[in-house]
Amino acid sequence: YGISMEADFALTRLPLLERGVLYAIVHVRGGGELGRQWYEDGKFLNKKHTFDDLIDVAHHFVEAKKWTTKDLLSCEGRSAGGLTIGASINQSPELFRAAILGVPFVDVLATMIDASIPLTSGEWEEWGNPNEVKYFQYMKEYSPVNNVKTGVQYPSCLLLAGLNDPRVQYWEPAKFVASLRYAASNTNER
Repeated sequence: YGISMEADFALTRLPLLERGVLYAIVHVRGGGELGRQWYEDGKFLNKKHTFDDLIDVAHHFVEAKKWTTKDLLSCEGRSAGGLTIGASINQSPELFRAAILGVPFVDVLATMIDASIPLTSGEWEEWGNPNEVKYFQYMKEYSPVNNVKTGVQYPSCLLLAGLNDPRVQYWEPAKFVASLRYAASNTNER
């Protein structure tokens, strides 16, 4: 959406920091932190850049900097940020130990194709209109609900829903949880 998320101080992070947790805000494409082109490079038919950016930073933390390991790395996102987390754990489930998805926008196709849902047609300016084939096919490639892998060990996930959220209906995270439970392996080796 081109919105900037600046680094800030929060007392709620202190207990984590005191326990040695590294806390990072990743400025993926689609945000406004690095200007208009950075924002444009994360929307429409470039949306996957957003997920690639998060995964690249996670690899950088684990492999290049060695600040953490895959068994200690977690990620969190809310609403459209929940989409980023859902798509990223589908793309690289082995990279994260845990994921928190707050009121995540994870059923992209079903939501975006229905213009009767409040706010949806306005979102076409950001995502594209899936009633057009090129956008439908592209969204289908990253929509978290539509891309859960079978037989794969996913990170432990906490999904939060809101009964009265005006943007993401409660059944989206419920549907994603059901998809993860159905498709994922039954072993919990991590």
